[in-house]
Amino acid sequence: MRRPAVALAGALLLLTSALAGCGGESEAESSSEKAREQAAEQELEAAADRSVCRADADPVDEPYGEGFPESWEFPADTTVYDVEHRGETGVIVTAVSSAPFLTILDFLNHEAVDNGFAITEGETEEHDAEANWRSDEQTGRWAIRESADCPGETVIQVFAAAPGA
Repeated sequence: MRRPAVALAGALLLLTSALAGCGGESEAESSSEKAREQAAEQELEAAADRSVCRADADPVDEPYGEGFPESWEFPADTTVYDVEHRGETGVIVTAVSSAPFLTILDFLNHEAVDNGFAITEGETEEHDAEANWRSDEQTGRWAIRESADCPGETVIQVFAAAPGA
């Protein structure tokens, strides 16, 4: 069972790497994009407590606030429990799902992309993954991690940059 999971993760990493290599960016665009990616990564790391289990998560109301895409969908069996408005930077939404890590990874790499959130770059490891995304209106980053505190659960964080940021 472990080999197919590793093979799937590797294939998804290759796919996201191939997508990241498409198109020609100038050095200035690339540098600016890298700065935005680093800022998004730092925002996610500083966000909500990721030790909340789904049984203890108090759901927040939808929509998740100005700046977060209304068309973003979370997988079934997921509870969104924290929304952080970061002013001009954007919005971070944190959720926990009872679905396993690879199921969430598959959802984000397929259903989210089909809903208009194209992956521009990403990385997948055994217990966590993250990717930058772009829609018609904005950019952002998602990160998922197997929960260290809740066996079988997956923490999902989505950063949506403010339009024009």
